[in-house]
Amino acid sequence: MLRGKEILQKIMPLVLAAVLMTGCGVFYEKPEARVEKKQYQASFLTLFDTVTTILGYADTEEEFEKVTDDIYADLEKYHKLFDIYNDYEINNIKTINDQAGIAPVEVDKEIIELLLDCKEYYKLTGGKVNVAMGSVLNLWHEAREDGINNPLAASLPDEVALKEAALHCNIDNVVIDETASTVYIKDSKLRLDVGAIAKGWATEKVCREAPEGLLVSVGGNVRATGPKPQDISWVVGIQSPWGDNSEYVHTLYVNRESVVTSGDYQRYYTVDGENYHHLIDPETLYPGKQWKAVSVICEDSGLADALSTALFLLPKEEGEKIAKKHNALAMWIASEEEIYYSDGLEKIIKR
Repeated sequence: MLRGKEILQKIMPLVLAAVLMTGCGVFYEKPEARVEKKQYQASFLTLFDTVTTILGYADTEEEFEKVTDDIYADLEKYHKLFDIYNDYEINNIKTINDQAGIAPVEVDKEIIELLLDCKEYYKLTGGKVNVAMGSVLNLWHEAREDGINNPLAASLPDEVALKEAALHCNIDNVVIDETASTVYIKDSKLRLDVGAIAKGWATEKVCREAPEGLLVSVGGNVRATGPKPQDISWVVGIQSPWGDNSEYVHTLYVNRESVVTSGDYQRYYTVDGENYHHLIDPETLYPGKQWKAVSVICEDSGLADALSTALFLLPKEEGEKIAKKHNALAMWIASEEEIYYSDGLEKIIKR
């Protein structure tokens, strides 16, 4: 019965027509009358500091519980491996950071695979997605936490400290030895932060092993493992950056794709009346300002996570080239009147 999870909503048949998710992306699922199997939902809040929700169809509640137990166990492992704040019984990203400039750390193959992919994401995004930026991101994290806890004293990170931290973000100083299964950070002041990739990457891994016909969302990183019974598409909602969380800019049909959104309206704090969000441009060292939100649709959720961040920080023309090269669709939101689509995206919008 989903032991060890903080259940937000117990598995139930025929969930509500709309299910709101936290994170940049949201989705809803409308039950179809002609589907004979019952629809079930499981939600829990102990992984990646966000809500995970799984929707699917099964003959019995017990059958669905077994599926969600397996997914939870796999996600929990990834959560521990990719954590930069807490120690566990296994070596994780925090362990690697703690040993920066000291010694290589032997890690599980999943960390090796993640970091190798992160180096590829760094190349394909022109450096806009850089997991070696932890020293910079930590300054923003601390300022945001302080600002949220004490709004009247909210302030920006120190400019000198930001520029100093930026000197220690060279991803080439992250040395991966696949044979020995070790990771070594040569720069003692460099810190890894895989937050821009981890949820999407983990979502992709668990969905590749999951049964057909599920819709999985890890903090809004949504991945379908196949259509619903009778080959009916899932419907995923793109949350509006304005208004309440139940409003959608569009809803999209998906079958095996991922939908990931990066936006300025979720993780932010306010300084002197201006909001500062968590999507930091490696060039300016400040939050990107070109877009309110960018959504990416492609089969690989890890790639979608990386692309949504990069496209949020890039001009449309550059982002569109990258998306097209990797067979991804994208939607850029600049304002309520300015919404742009890559070629082909409008075909999957639910009318």
